[in-house]
Amino acid sequence: MIIFLALRNISRNKKDSFIIAALVAVITFLFFIGNSIITKANIGIQQAFVESLTGDVVLEKSGDVTMNLFGANTPIVDEFFTIPTLPAYDAVMEIVCAEEGIEGITSQVSGKAFMDLQGVREPVLLCGIDPASYFSLFPGIVLEEGRYLQPGEYGAMITAERAQRIAQKSGRPAAVGTPVLLTSGSTVGFKIREVPLVGIFRYQNPGQFMNEIVITDPQTVRVLNSIQVAGGLTEGIPLDLLNAEADDLFMSAAFGDDADEPGFSADMLQAFLRDPTVAASVTETGGDWNFIMLRLKKGISPAAFIASLNKKIEPYGIAAVNWRTASGTSAILALLLQALFNAGIFLVSVVGVVAVINILLISVFRRVREIGTLRAIGASDLYIRSLIYCENIFVALLAGFAGVAGGFLFFRWVNSMDLHISNTLVASVLNGSVLHFDFLPQVAVFSFFVAVVLALAATIYPVEAAVRIEPVVAVQRG
Repeated sequence: MIIFLALRNISRNKKDSFIIAALVAVITFLFFIGNSIITKANIGIQQAFVESLTGDVVLEKSGDVTMNLFGANTPIVDEFFTIPTLPAYDAVMEIVCAEEGIEGITSQVSGKAFMDLQGVREPVLLCGIDPASYFSLFPGIVLEEGRYLQPGEYGAMITAERAQRIAQKSGRPAAVGTPVLLTSGSTVGFKIREVPLVGIFRYQNPGQFMNEIVITDPQTVRVLNSIQVAGGLTEGIPLDLLNAEADDLFMSAAFGDDADEPGFSADMLQAFLRDPTVAASVTETGGDWNFIMLRLKKGISPAAFIASLNKKIEPYGIAAVNWRTASGTSAILALLLQALFNAGIFLVSVVGVVAVINILLISVFRRVREIGTLRAIGASDLYIRSLIYCENIFVALLAGFAGVAGGFLFFRWVNSMDLHISNTLVASVLNGSVLHFDFLPQVAVFSFFVAVVLALAATIYPVEAAVRIEPVVAVQRG
């Protein structure tokens, strides 16, 4: 009986019902479109980093500042921030290896340097990796030319995008086997390393800054970062030599006062840089790593795994973080963007709810005689409430369906246009160079739920106004 009366009242008040449905449908449409785009972007960013760079979980030294793989997540601090090595590395690895649900484990030492390849000098982000486990952990790294870095080998791999850029600037292709000169500096000196280019690769879904990464052996990064040195041969060159004349740089005077001692020639320096035995005494399996990356098996919740693991490794001064924290500002900004968008939708929803409340109040005042008659023949407050709620739920269901359907048709229209994305960052976020939106059922269901909640929230006050109508007053006003 209530359903029949509700449908009849909706039919009688077509104008008011249409306005309410239109308001709710527009809000639902905007919510569905915006969250579908942002959710797709989040999925693309997560896929890019988890499959190519961070894994599901990253272990780093705990501290007051959260870190990504190449520095601090706070821009002001990052300029002066040095990534610390992991304390108690071996002990923590034993704990991690004993955990269930882990598909793969690898370690990384990170750094920043300048790379000189075929006369082109560029700043780079360095990933000093464990080749035995790194490439199997990250299927998003695809070899384009050459080969993957091998365990115990000194060498570097650059991205295809960087290789193309160097070829354009130098006029020569970046061929495998070409020497790569890496330099880093600090207030006490600078370090120089030369390694061969062993391979060129690409990321299946490159995220922000990922094309600037150079993959190299861990010991090269350790030397450049001054994490650990093996004897005097790897000590930094004093910065005052940067001010020396070019003709004097390789003379004995630059390194000592004894004129009888042989000078340090350019050939000797080059031989030193290429010597694979330099710093060979430094173990590559010890604790001189910045991060441990984990890939989890399907069905394992990263959040629950991190919470459980942190209880075990906290005494060692190490913390486990998720992929978003380890990937840096790009992923964090995407989450912030979603929060800001939904905050804007919330404000729009508040305005819409106020408008719906006013329309419903007007509708209730128009139906004073009808409501009063129902109360006069014995209708309870619950019955009146149920009737009005039922009416607005029907309207909300129709509006929610219209909003989601409109979003679906909008996506179909955009996809049919095959719009090309020229910006590489946007293309990587949306997982393709052609603009394409997927219909996400979970977002559609949630948008539908939002429509119903909005309608119910807007009905609360008008319903209370309706149940306060007395039969005598209704008859007098009717």
